[in-house]
Amino acid sequence: MNEAKLKQLLEIFETSDVEELELQHSFWSGTKIRISRRSRPQITYQPEAPPPPPSQASAPVQTAPEEPEAAPEEEGLHVITSPMVGTFFIAPSPEATPFARQGDRIEKGQTVCIIEAMKIMNEIPSDAEGEVVALLIDSGEPVEFGQPLFKIHPSS
Repeated sequence: MNEAKLKQLLEIFETSDVEELELQHSFWSGTKIRISRRSRPQITYQPEAPPPPPSQASAPVQTAPEEPEAAPEEEGLHVITSPMVGTFFIAPSPEATPFARQGDRIEKGQTVCIIEAMKIMNEIPSDAEGEVVALLIDSGEPVEFGQPLFKIHPSS
């Protein structure tokens, strides 16, 4: 920007109602002009409103979930839990036969599902043999470490 254009810009600024003007031209940080009518920078401070007091209706107290007592028919069942966080799959692919279904007899060490974690498919073996009484999660659902996956009626 040459001196004539700068003088013209200053004249326009002085005759206008504009309080502050900032002009930036860049060809690798060339020409930066800031003009202000204020003699000192004004700092405005707006205090934050204090947070509202917690109301008992909007913030229910979190308590540890109570473990339900085992129903008589569930006594003696073995639970297979997730050894990791990931996505649960009951079959190797959507069209494939499931590894285990309710009513199936499974052996110790037999793959009962896959848990995908970080794009790695981890086959999960049964840690007991017996009959699958319940499948506790749907295929494709996320699972947490220690989350129950199957209930097994162990063989005698």
